[in-house]
Amino acid sequence: MKRYLTILVTLFLAVKVYSQQTEQEALQQFRDMKFGMFVHWGPVTLRGTEIGWSRGKEVAVDDYDNLYKEFDPVLFNADEWIKAAKDAGMKYFVITTRHHDGFSLWDTKYSGYNIMNTPYGKDVLRQLKDACNKYGVMFGTYYSICDWHHPNYPLSHVEGIDKPEADMDKFYNYIKNQTKELIENYNTRILWFDGEWEEPWTHELGLDFYKYLKGLDSTVLINNRVDKGRKGMEGKTISDEYAGDFDTPEQRIGTFDNDNPWESCITICKQWSWKPNDKLKSYDEVLRTLLKTAGGGGNLLLNVSPMLDGRMERRQVERLKQIGNWLGKYGDSVYGTTGGPYKPNETMSSTQKGNRIFLHVFSMNGNELVLPLAKNIIVKQCSVMKGRTLDFTHKNNVLKIVLPEKLRGEVVTTVEVVLENNASDVPVTEVES
Repeated sequence: MKRYLTILVTLFLAVKVYSQQTEQEALQQFRDMKFGMFVHWGPVTLRGTEIGWSRGKEVAVDDYDNLYKEFDPVLFNADEWIKAAKDAGMKYFVITTRHHDGFSLWDTKYSGYNIMNTPYGKDVLRQLKDACNKYGVMFGTYYSICDWHHPNYPLSHVEGIDKPEADMDKFYNYIKNQTKELIENYNTRILWFDGEWEEPWTHELGLDFYKYLKGLDSTVLINNRVDKGRKGMEGKTISDEYAGDFDTPEQRIGTFDNDNPWESCITICKQWSWKPNDKLKSYDEVLRTLLKTAGGGGNLLLNVSPMLDGRMERRQVERLKQIGNWLGKYGDSVYGTTGGPYKPNETMSSTQKGNRIFLHVFSMNGNELVLPLAKNIIVKQCSVMKGRTLDFTHKNNVLKIVLPEKLRGEVVTTVEVVLENNASDVPVTEVES
């Protein structure tokens, strides 16, 4: 009883905080978080193929659509998932509540094709929401607009499948009801849409859906894929014409932009959902991806892929811990920052906050870091973050910082430059690699 009272009090306080936020405050809170966990997971893990996309390809439709009858992730532990995110330094969490395959990962009253009708038979989403409350991680939900399984959705993504009950008006009402559940029953703070590119979904529907959702909760954050403006995977669509609060470049680091909110979604392995022996990205690559993303003014939503029994792979968790250890020491150079003033390249990324510039150095030619810096910008000190003071010179609009030999071989060396000015006074500059 005590545990449930604690959860209720935590949820009440969370709702109270969010209810006092404005929409812009919620968006700024999201931008300051910088780093989140994305999870693609469902019955498809029984085959180890890609979620949604392998239906009717690597996995026969009849087989795919009946995998839920075997899905019993007995080792799933929501606390372990969210603690892994917390230990990685991730501030928010987004889970695939329903992918293009139509399977719902929560106790929805609008479809029987859901987690409650599996052998597991427990509401995964409720457990994850409670764990997010416990660990202070923002809770978000991915939801696909297209549904190749649902009889009312006109398309199936597989040739030869007829849908005589196709009715887009009924289907639109269905997704409105399901997303209302996510907002009202689970208090999702992020609605991360996908599947909007198919013909049945129109720009007019996107605008109407966005308005409907904001009417339920004005502070819920909605990505640009609620509408039709996305250009491929680039995601540069935030405008008055299209609905959406932030851009979503996929499997690539977004273009430098401090003005428009954006978030790169990138996998820690190759496949979005779990695949046996999938190639894991190195510590160097994951850390540099995070720092280049922050240095460009964006967030990183890093996807992990739990296994068929509900556990996260140990090697993925260990990689996350490595990033968390780094952020535990140097997180001030990431959280709550804006990008620049030096645009990210292959040798360096930079972030800024107040009167400080953080230079994340990946590699160097020679022993000096040479950067353009106008003479009206006054440098007070340069140092290795959490470490020794560094020698520097600043003349003829050039800042030169000397790095010790023993630091130049590290994966990332973070240099903190303290100014008399505000760092935002430094013009954004592109420097050579």
